[in-house]
Amino acid sequence: MSQSDQKSKRLRIAFMGTRGAPALYGGFETAVEEIGARLADRGHEVTVYCRNPGQKITRYRGMKLVNLPAIHQRMAETLSHTGVSTAHAIVKARPEVCFLMNAGNAPFLPALKAAGIPTAIHLDGVESQREKWRGAGAKYYRWAEKSAVKNGKYLISDAQAIADYVRLTYGRESEVIAYGAEVSPEHERRNDFHLIVARLEPENHVLEAIHGYVQSGTSVLLKIVGSAPYSDWYIDKLKEVSNSNVEFLGGVYDQDVLNDLYANCVTYTHGHSVGGTNPSLLRAMGAGAPTLAFDCEFNREVTADRALFWRDAEQYAQLLNNLESQDLRAMGSALRERVATVYQWDLVTDKYEELAQRMAKK
Repeated sequence: MSQSDQKSKRLRIAFMGTRGAPALYGGFETAVEEIGARLADRGHEVTVYCRNPGQKITRYRGMKLVNLPAIHQRMAETLSHTGVSTAHAIVKARPEVCFLMNAGNAPFLPALKAAGIPTAIHLDGVESQREKWRGAGAKYYRWAEKSAVKNGKYLISDAQAIADYVRLTYGRESEVIAYGAEVSPEHERRNDFHLIVARLEPENHVLEAIHGYVQSGTSVLLKIVGSAPYSDWYIDKLKEVSNSNVEFLGGVYDQDVLNDLYANCVTYTHGHSVGGTNPSLLRAMGAGAPTLAFDCEFNREVTADRALFWRDAEQYAQLLNNLESQDLRAMGSALRERVATVYQWDLVTDKYEELAQRMAKK
């Protein structure tokens, strides 16, 4: 087979380790849907392993969906589902390439390797630092991260800062492949609310943002989109410190409604601190939303320092109270341009496809 023929080879590609498609939950799911659908459009046979109870559809946007069970308990859900997905891939699907999302799924790398299925593991952020994994969970994720780097032949980091961490900590290089987002046309924004879109978990600093919002005394509504399995205690705390101008919308899965929120907010607040490139941030940027981002290396990398940054409730309150001194329209335009030139799903898919072709040659 010639080099050109090999480059264009149609592959059987599997994605596993997430809730699957359609994307109704988080960044991994959005990435799998957008990348998987584009790979399918390019002629590849794409299988996405899903854990969506009651889901009946078996095909979506050109992808084959395999919905398998999981133990619905925080520590066991992902691992149990990836375990049965791995067995299905080895015994039945036999993909030529597998993308395994989340370093926590590292225990299944040896089985996939033994079965002759080239696998790239996506490391996500520094999972052991997430509050929900404190204690035994954090200890597990520290072990899993080491195991992923040790046993994974191909590593994917979704931000340069993650790749730098992997290189400095483990001496390994990784493929830097970010996420993407759509870019909406510039328009007059409605500007009658501030917006937060996030999993309602401590490392996303929603509590600090609400404290700062209340402290600022602003009368502009704050709309919060998001939920979090197993984090009812945190959601209760958020509601306890809120005032009557804070509106909790829960999970919003209607994409038109979500797009409207991004497109018309005064500001979008991004409090994520332990991930790499976050799809919610990219989506807000692509909609031209002026962004108040938690000050960490990941958010500065993604926004190229074109956002406003905060570290605590007091700084957040100050940003809200000084918005009139900022050219928010110019900020939104700069962030939109950042997405248009760097974070496009077609470019992301190009990198996944190129990696898949290299993996299949080995």
